[in-house]
Amino acid sequence: MFESLTDRLSRTFRNVVGRGKLSDENMKETLREVRDALLEADVSLDVVTTFIEQIREAALGVEVGKSLTPAQALVKIVNEKLIELMGETSAELNLATQPPAVVLMAGLQGSGKTTSTAKLAKLLKERHKKKVLLASADVYRPAAIEQLRTLAKEVDVLFFDDKGIKDPVIIAQEALSEGKKQFVDVVIVDTAGRLHIDETMMEEIKRIHHAVKPIETLFVVDGMMGQDAAKTAKAFDEALPLTGVVVTKLDGDARGGAILSIRQVTGGKPIKFVGMGEKIEALEPFYPDRIASRILGMGDILSLVEELERKVDKQEADRLAKKLSKGKEFDFEDFRTQLLQMKNMGGIASMLDKMPGVSALPAEAKARANDKSLDQMLAIINSMTKKERRRPILLQQGSRKRRVSLGSGTSIQEVNKVLKQFTQMQKMMKKISKKGGLARMMRGVKGMQNLIPGSGMDH
Repeated sequence: MFESLTDRLSRTFRNVVGRGKLSDENMKETLREVRDALLEADVSLDVVTTFIEQIREAALGVEVGKSLTPAQALVKIVNEKLIELMGETSAELNLATQPPAVVLMAGLQGSGKTTSTAKLAKLLKERHKKKVLLASADVYRPAAIEQLRTLAKEVDVLFFDDKGIKDPVIIAQEALSEGKKQFVDVVIVDTAGRLHIDETMMEEIKRIHHAVKPIETLFVVDGMMGQDAAKTAKAFDEALPLTGVVVTKLDGDARGGAILSIRQVTGGKPIKFVGMGEKIEALEPFYPDRIASRILGMGDILSLVEELERKVDKQEADRLAKKLSKGKEFDFEDFRTQLLQMKNMGGIASMLDKMPGVSALPAEAKARANDKSLDQMLAIINSMTKKERRRPILLQQGSRKRRVSLGSGTSIQEVNKVLKQFTQMQKMMKKISKKGGLARMMRGVKGMQNLIPGSGMDH
């Protein structure tokens, strides 16, 4: 996410190093670079022009003190202006109404609207303990109704059976009635999408909106559309009283232009959620300060720590801590558990995206840090016998390595690489357990970071 924009900005800021003051003369070239970087990222021209002028006004004449270099001072200013551009605070869903609260999902076909509906239901159920009912008002695409039915089952929430009703307005009304009968907290209505904006679609969704009076009307837009995403958001905002935006497919966009343009072109409508992948849990609340930090290559440690808190098995962390405190060795069973926990967190790519300094890693290291390498490591460990996983020393035998190599479809060199990573991890675990901080570390960033190819463990 934002790779090309982050790389371009990082190079630009490095060019400011060594200057004692941010003057008009030395800022011209720098701001031109920032402007070009934003335009390449497909941020709308109006947004870029205003943004650059704000940075210029804030930066000119700023004396660089002992605590900050010129580059750091500029990064600080750009960071502040990025946060202002995207909205200074996180905008949460407003569900403060007599239950059930109705959330209406709007957007074009192919924007990820139906999957975002299910992802939002999962988020409300698991993080906010809400009872949720999903309904599909897309009478034109039976496949969309079945897709939402399947997703509702997957995330374990209620689904409204329309029993063949052909009027989307009646479906929405009946779903609301069913929600009241079932004492649900939230009813989420997925509406029909179109391949482009048209009057028929807009009129239909206006009628649904009038019928069920949603407390939240969320516009779902494909972040990979760039400037077109912002234009589409503006068109929907003019037709509907939008309360917020969901930007999807951000994990597949190296530019990030949509997320920097949407708020301004919709007259200040907040981005409330961002879709960060295809997995059903890959929907995150939108935090402008955290996204600004990612864009500037400073990572997003807060989101990473929150994810660790939610997904790392604390009982497993305590079990391992107790095991090692008794002088027992860290083995391949333990290593496998840690890799599976990392996979549960969305994999290496998801974690790496949130870590500071990743933009400065060599391209080769970034390329190796992917989920394919994680799956390969698991395949190698799974090809070991239970005895070998418990007693790693047995794997010094060439015949055993060859068998593991054949079983996992990998080379002897790749098996040796995993053995080396394991040995280094084993040493680190032993060292930390002596200091009594293993349980704490296992719940923190460092333990997981050291499993990432390219982060230092495999050199």
